[in-house]
Amino acid sequence: MSISRRKLMQGTAAAGVAATVVGPAIAKGKYDEGATDKEIKIGHTNPYSGPASAYGTIGKAIDAYFKKINEEGGINGRKVTFISQDDGYSPPKTVEVIRQLVEQEKVLLVFNTLGTPPNTAIQKYMNAKKVPQLFVATGASKWGMPKEFPWTMGWQPDYNTEGQIYAKYLLANKKDAKIAVLYQNDDYGKDYLEGFHKGLGDAGKKQIVSEVSYEVTDPTVDSQVIQMHSKGADAFFNITTPKFAAQAIKKAGEIGWKPMHFLNNVSASVSTVLKPAGFEFSQGILTAAYLKDPTDKQWFGHQGYLEWVEWMKKYHASGNIQDSFNVYGYTVAQTMTHVLKACGDDLTRANIMKQAASIKGLALPMMLPGIKINTSATDFYPIQSVQLQRFKGETWELFGDILAAESA
Repeated sequence: MSISRRKLMQGTAAAGVAATVVGPAIAKGKYDEGATDKEIKIGHTNPYSGPASAYGTIGKAIDAYFKKINEEGGINGRKVTFISQDDGYSPPKTVEVIRQLVEQEKVLLVFNTLGTPPNTAIQKYMNAKKVPQLFVATGASKWGMPKEFPWTMGWQPDYNTEGQIYAKYLLANKKDAKIAVLYQNDDYGKDYLEGFHKGLGDAGKKQIVSEVSYEVTDPTVDSQVIQMHSKGADAFFNITTPKFAAQAIKKAGEIGWKPMHFLNNVSASVSTVLKPAGFEFSQGILTAAYLKDPTDKQWFGHQGYLEWVEWMKKYHASGNIQDSFNVYGYTVAQTMTHVLKACGDDLTRANIMKQAASIKGLALPMMLPGIKINTSATDFYPIQSVQLQRFKGETWELFGDILAAESA
């Protein structure tokens, strides 16, 4: 479902009025377009409709978090106006919407725009305009290239490293595996695939018996799953977005295919992928995690989890409390808030990028213990550690050590 600009701005504007009444006096600051003594204007795109609409709750969660911030007085006394638009996961639409946000709405920055193809379509534009494209909602490795693209920064662990981790675990735990790979035929899928190939090495790549792709416009991936099964594969790397991930898991279960199954992190939601696919078909699936899963009971008594539940009930009551994408939206919004607070009264775009590239040891409540955010002028990969988890019953179970990029 699409969220209108009007709807998103109503909540923040109302909260902002309260903030200006109770907030502290603000010394006149340094500003670029989109920032004033009273306001910080942030742009965002998300697929509220289309084949990747399961991610739409991320945008809603971010909006809900900024409503909380505004009720508490804003960021250094300034309210956040969060303008979120639906791009349907269509790069041409993303370009159109982003131009509107930058040139007409005159946002200070663009934040957590979702998807590898959509972000690729706007990356050169954002850098030419020198407008921050911050903490994008995609793990493609291209978001960590400060020399080439100094105005673009990722957030989550990169796909290439994640692919390497799965490959190395597979080689260590399943001798002589016959490997099948299903991947989305775009930069997102190919980035994971490249990392997986790198992790397998030349010898391991020879174990791949089936490597098939799908288009985001395809109705299903049933034929691809049947094809992989027919090749005798007993290990499966599932590189798919939520709709197709659920289809692949369900189809594999229906035809009795039970490989060692690796599911990319971006589709590891219990409520939007595994439950629709069928818990009976999801047992034993492996994935990498860096956030606390809201279905994992070990966190239920932890303060960070309790605060998250309280926030969900008060600000995002329409959201599914079992959906990990709501944890994602909450945590990435906390990261953005951290950076804007660090900017103080210098809300220029250059200072925003400077502060984003100066995060040291930031541990947020819904990140896994031991995983922290670190950046520098030469390191635009904020999160570079994960922990493996296995699906059992109706939830994920973590196992093993924290794995860092350098150890992949």
